[in-house]
Amino acid sequence: MRAQRMTAIFLAFLLVLGTAPVAPVSAEKNDSSEEGDKEKKGSYSEKHEVVYATLNAAGDQEEMYVVNNFTIEDQGKIVDYGPYTSVQNLTDLTEIQQKEEKIELTAQEEEFYYQGNLEGKPLPWDINVSYQLNGETLPPEELAGKDGELQINIDTQKDEKVEEVFFNNYLMQITLQFDSNIYENIQAPEGSVANAGKNRQVTFTVMPEKEGSFAVKADVSDMEMESIEFAAIPSSMSIDAPDVGGMKNDMSSLSDATAEINKGVGELKTGISDLNNGAASLYDGSKEYKSGIQGVSNGSSELVEGSASIKALLQQMSDSVRAGSGEIDLSDLTKMEDGLRQIAGGLKKTEEGLTNLKDRYGQANQALSQSIESLPASQISEEDIQKLYESGADKEVVDKLVETYKAAKTTKETYANVKEAFNAVGPSLEKSIGSLSEMSSSLHSIADQVGNSLDNMDIAQSLKELQQGLQSMSSNYNEFHAGLTEYTSGVDQLAGSYGELHSGIGELTNGTSKLESGAAELHNGTSELASSTSDLPGQIDSEIDQMVDEYDKSDFDPVSFVSSQNENVGSVQFVIKTESIKKEEEEKQAPEEEEEKSFWDRLLDLFR
Repeated sequence: MRAQRMTAIFLAFLLVLGTAPVAPVSAEKNDSSEEGDKEKKGSYSEKHEVVYATLNAAGDQEEMYVVNNFTIEDQGKIVDYGPYTSVQNLTDLTEIQQKEEKIELTAQEEEFYYQGNLEGKPLPWDINVSYQLNGETLPPEELAGKDGELQINIDTQKDEKVEEVFFNNYLMQITLQFDSNIYENIQAPEGSVANAGKNRQVTFTVMPEKEGSFAVKADVSDMEMESIEFAAIPSSMSIDAPDVGGMKNDMSSLSDATAEINKGVGELKTGISDLNNGAASLYDGSKEYKSGIQGVSNGSSELVEGSASIKALLQQMSDSVRAGSGEIDLSDLTKMEDGLRQIAGGLKKTEEGLTNLKDRYGQANQALSQSIESLPASQISEEDIQKLYESGADKEVVDKLVETYKAAKTTKETYANVKEAFNAVGPSLEKSIGSLSEMSSSLHSIADQVGNSLDNMDIAQSLKELQQGLQSMSSNYNEFHAGLTEYTSGVDQLAGSYGELHSGIGELTNGTSKLESGAAELHNGTSELASSTSDLPGQIDSEIDQMVDEYDKSDFDPVSFVSSQNENVGSVQFVIKTESIKKEEEEKQAPEEEEEKSFWDRLLDLFR
């Protein structure tokens, strides 16, 4: 009974097939051709491209395809362009016509998608991924199942063979997934590490116009790794300038401070210049004083020898008169008078030289004192100096400023220690001049006495008076000679010790000269610093505007990655993945193939 019913159904099925109309093939082609000729032209408002690329685990490009999406305004025939090796309709079953780089398609939906496959077209970025395990660089295929310290290095560079518009305007995000059961102690200094379920996710960001170089370190056991993902999109976000009002106020204060520093350094430079001029004048006076005192010292022995001869002659004459010989050589008295007058004249010249020297030394010492006193007495603490370093001022200029300040401070302290010695030179000279004046006057007086004795002497009548006069003169001259000897000894000692003082004044002059040169250089530096920081708030605004302009790509107009002929491009995105690193799985036993059913069995299964 069942067999009869199945036979009846089968006969009815054959009857239906036999009575179904079959259109001729040629007529169907003609109708299709006529419909193609009459197909109206469509339009779209925007086109979006998503570029998918796969890389091997080392970053070398392998495959690429593009999914094109159109927002349809008018249904019908639209044209697109691209050097695709093949295309595939992802929206419906209508056929897409391709002629070289021209793509024709019929859009009957509000959104139309098709895929185009590419070969040999490079990405805008050259991507390189390398792996180190326990310090040894290994190819990716040798890493699966290994243990140790892993470092992954990722480098992205501009590919010069591709239009630079994508490199200059696109932000790239690099994402790595690490299984927490396999990886520990994940470190990514230039990236962010976050939890993503049971995994740890590391993300790096490459800004437009920048090349990236990143590293991830981790401890791995039985290594496997998911694909590394690279997503690149236009950096179309608008960046607002930050509020830097407070910073600008601080910078204004810094500008004012650097101007004040420059002004103070200018005054310091002037003071140091005066100091150097005073030190130079002091050195010249000291040099003249040293020369004069050395000359006096050199002539001291002659003065003492001449005075000793006069002393001996007086003693001899006094002894002769006392002995009653009555024989006095008047020529000896004349010689004595001449000698006394010469010595007196020499002492007078020495007195005049010392007086001139005293005046010049006093002027030089006064100039030095005024120069030293003109140096600022303000104290700068180490804390103030540290603040100046932290202010952002040029470190080299600040170093010179601090060095000059310390040198000026040392100069003031040194002068304070030797000021009494400098001031004592004047009174010492004054005393020496007084002594020379007294000795010169005494010698002139003795010479006058000798001369008067020679002019008025009556040996026959005044022998006794002469004897008394000679004894008195000899006695007085002994005292004078002792004083002269003591004076010349002091002059010799002063000449010897003053050499060291003069050398010190010479070193001071050299030091102040260098100090003046350093102060001039420092003032040039602070002037440059003050000039460069005079408009810090304006410079801050300019730098911020420049940084904002560098990263603000909100005015970027997208262009097609596939072909410059494509229009109305709304967006282009890149989705790039590397191969994962996996251990090889054991081959599973293939299931037994079922015996292929016949046509009748399949037909009968429809009714079972």
